[in-house]
Amino acid sequence: MNYLDSLYWIHERTKFGIKPGVKRMEWMLQRLGNPEQHIQAIHVGGTNGKGSTVAYLRDALMNNDYQVGTFTSPYIESFNERISLNGAPISNDEIVELVARVKPVSEAMDAETELGVATEFEIITTMMYLYFGEIHPVDFVIVEAGLGVKNDSTNVIKPILSILTSIGLDHTDILGNTYLDIARDKSAIIKEGVPVVYAVKNEEALKLIRDVSESLGSKGLEFDRDVLIVSEEDEFTYRYKDYELENIVLNMLGEHQKENAALAITALIELNEQGVIHIDFNKMIDGIEMVNWRGRIERVSTDPLIILDGAHNQESVNALVDTIEKYYHLEKVDVLFSAIDGKPIHHMLQAFDEIAQHIYVTHFNFPKALPMEKLYAEIESEHKSMVDDYVSFIQNYQGDALLITGSLYFISEVKSKLGFN
Repeated sequence: MNYLDSLYWIHERTKFGIKPGVKRMEWMLQRLGNPEQHIQAIHVGGTNGKGSTVAYLRDALMNNDYQVGTFTSPYIESFNERISLNGAPISNDEIVELVARVKPVSEAMDAETELGVATEFEIITTMMYLYFGEIHPVDFVIVEAGLGVKNDSTNVIKPILSILTSIGLDHTDILGNTYLDIARDKSAIIKEGVPVVYAVKNEEALKLIRDVSESLGSKGLEFDRDVLIVSEEDEFTYRYKDYELENIVLNMLGEHQKENAALAITALIELNEQGVIHIDFNKMIDGIEMVNWRGRIERVSTDPLIILDGAHNQESVNALVDTIEKYYHLEKVDVLFSAIDGKPIHHMLQAFDEIAQHIYVTHFNFPKALPMEKLYAEIESEHKSMVDDYVSFIQNYQGDALLITGSLYFISEVKSKLGFN
């Protein structure tokens, strides 16, 4: 199989949908010699902020001369970036090699067991563990959980540290309809005796996370209790125990990004105190300050101003609106929106009322993408339109500021079709 054949085989797994549980993962990894047991992993879960937190950890470690693997989803520009080595996607040849190893194992599982066929995400996750656990070992692997944690394909490791960025109402059809339901699922990121750094706001969810970490003897490091930040315009001061790090200025805009950076800093300090890593704090902060994360408050044009952001649930839309108001000082922007099924569309669109001059809705090429007619019907404002050809719309946009958002999958397609790199 060549690269395109390999990609086709992987993507063909999407027809098997989402299958919660880790039994198929455990079976395949056991057949492959349990490569996941040979990595030092930092497991990152949460509703929002996972990707940014992974990037902060990665660049801080790389700036201290560590070799770092990352596993993230979804991809923005190329499939290979899902599995990256020191920030660079693995090669096409490596994808082919991994598929050649994983495909027969997946097929054997289907033939020899009643576990069924592996899903696309299970295949990719297995490839990642095989790559970093055997083919190309690194010092640390930062693993971003996919959907939830308890039944997520990544949840087959005992990490050296866990991070829970947030808990919000997303994927409620699978994880549950309340913050407490979702907290029960995501609390599975906490492993016995393994430190966990978390930023959970909802009181019921927060109590559960505290209780679980205490019951498992896991050191819990809580944002706004153990970890504090003092925000001042573009910069912030970080405080934890006797540590005080001042004048931190991020490339990534938004108060939520300061929180994500604080979680990463706390995780690195904890690992440093344990002797797992040895970091130069100046290099750590330099690495974190330099981070850019594609598809998050990403300015792709200045005249006119065009910003891309993959806000994909109500909490992330609220953070996006707050960032646009605080950092861009714009009274109104035009919004181009598209999203996938299973999201609180009405509330997401309603959140743009503060900043939207006009809301345009469109559709894109993705199996779960919602038709623009359905999106249009959810907008209460009279200032709304449907856009059938969003590529032409963006290319000919004549307004002052355009915000393109609603789904990371949508942002990925926009960047691909418009050449925003």
